[in-house]
Amino acid sequence: MTDVVVLGGGIIGLTAAMRLRRRGAGVTLWSPAGPLDTVSAVAAAVWYPTRTDFDPRVLRWAGATYEHFRREARDGVPGVLMRQTRNLERDGSTGEPWWAAAAGKVAYRAATAPWTREVRFEAPLVEMDVYLPWLRDRFERAGGRVVERGAQRLEEALAEAPIVVNATGLAAGALCGDPAVHPVRGQIVLVANPGITVSVRDQGEPGTYVHPRTRDVVLGGTYDAGEWSTTPDPATREAIIARCVALVPELAGAPVLGEKAGLRPARHGGPRVEAERRPEGTVVHAYGHGGAGMTLSWGCADEVAGLAGA
Repeated sequence: MTDVVVLGGGIIGLTAAMRLRRRGAGVTLWSPAGPLDTVSAVAAAVWYPTRTDFDPRVLRWAGATYEHFRREARDGVPGVLMRQTRNLERDGSTGEPWWAAAAGKVAYRAATAPWTREVRFEAPLVEMDVYLPWLRDRFERAGGRVVERGAQRLEEALAEAPIVVNATGLAAGALCGDPAVHPVRGQIVLVANPGITVSVRDQGEPGTYVHPRTRDVVLGGTYDAGEWSTTPDPATREAIIARCVALVPELAGAPVLGEKAGLRPARHGGPRVEAERRPEGTVVHAYGHGGAGMTLSWGCADEVAGLAGA
């Protein structure tokens, strides 16, 4: 018997497993796929609570995650960077965004039409293809155990441990019978980095973003609620590139290195992070983070550990 079984090997499951292990729990992580085959690996993974409504818990998770990644960037953790960020708003907002308290120093500047304001701040950026394998390896080196399997029912995991963390993302809809869970398709394009270092995000619909990493730049994006296809669409690719070049002209002619499409595990009403007591044991649910999984991950992991009693 292990103390805790964590279901899900994406960023929410891995951070929860790591936090529980560091607090002394015996943890087994169940994941049917390797870290690079999770939806987290498709994410642009730049700190920002995209399309997430204000909630005191969400703000707390975002702030704790920001500080965690900032420390990791300072300590040279593989795949973790800090990037100056420009948010170009279109909605005429004049007050402080609800998330600003979690983002360190935030500055505001005038903008020309069609934008109404520019918000500047420094944000963590995580290269998931580097960070996720590093984090899983770190978990195993800390004494955690990884099993390549999924679960059709929560009772399967409860038969192995008195506490189960349900970080199954989109699969939680069927696993828990939760009709609020739904996919939001996102497509990105990867191009060679011509030397840019500042992230830019345009608030318009469907939203445009340019996130420079070490060797490439992530261009996006799309936000297609209810869509299940993970096959990149050529027309969408060309539209993304055109919008991003218009936003950052230095990208013109940058070679395309690849493209991906993934399904954000969204949930109407926001993330579900709570403990459910059952006759067989306790299930700590941690799913429904949508496109903000990386942004909320480490703070959410702290809450999960607390709910698990670790």
